[in-house]
Amino acid sequence: MLVSGLAFAIVNSATQWVSFRQGFASADVALYQYGIAMFVLLPWMFRQGFRRSLQTNHLIFHIVRVATAVIGVQFWLWAMAWPVPIWQAIALLMTSPLFVVIGSALFLQERVTPSRWLATAAGFFGAMVILEPWADSWHYSALLPLVAAVFWAAYSLMTKAQVKTESPTTLVFYLFALTVPFNLFISLPVLALPQSNMWPLLLLAGVLTGCAQLALTKAYQCAEAAYVQPFDLAKLPLNVLVGFLVMGTVPPGELWLGAALIIGATLFITHRENYQTQEESSQGKTAEA
Repeated sequence: MLVSGLAFAIVNSATQWVSFRQGFASADVALYQYGIAMFVLLPWMFRQGFRRSLQTNHLIFHIVRVATAVIGVQFWLWAMAWPVPIWQAIALLMTSPLFVVIGSALFLQERVTPSRWLATAAGFFGAMVILEPWADSWHYSALLPLVAAVFWAAYSLMTKAQVKTESPTTLVFYLFALTVPFNLFISLPVLALPQSNMWPLLLLAGVLTGCAQLALTKAYQCAEAAYVQPFDLAKLPLNVLVGFLVMGTVPPGELWLGAALIIGATLFITHRENYQTQEESSQGKTAEA
């Protein structure tokens, strides 16, 4: 999980450099980044059983799910190209689990306890502390990571619904099999070949995106989500460090206050979900006995 977080931190700085400093369109960055990642993942996909994993009775649902994830990626890379400071973008992206809570209540009819609603409210207050919409320097571009968080929360909800009927391998297969065609369609109006000085960073971003996905998959294979999920929160300090080394951005003090509220809310919600899952599993075993 930590390797995945570090890889994504480097990817974020690489894509921001290519899009903002070198002027390559963010839609094209996504196309090349995920196209290269697809080639990195192909050996793993074939080992898992390519044809068997693509068998599904819910193709339309897969298409909608992946399209939602791709739109989230586009908003994220748009934020990188603006540029929104990496530390701010990552902190705001961490609100995604909070949107999942809202979506679970609205669309999956899941019961959300008052304590989880309170934690969600605290997390969004932390986002406001980071955004500072009341400041004179505020710009609407700061909302781009939040929009990405909304789309990735929707993707998480659809994945949560599909995991009941599809294997995790099938979900990953369709994610990468459909991402490249979607990105190609979006990039058509601005489609261009990278300049020679852009290729090293695009290759780095693509390879590390594939490696990060493999590390993430391996983490969930080796341990329960309840154990590995808190390590995902290390992506904030990792991105702050890499962003400082590459882009020279230094976060202000209010970042850590806002991030503490978001991280605290996320940890609380994750803990409550894990407790609820264990309780339901225990009740199911008791009923079987």
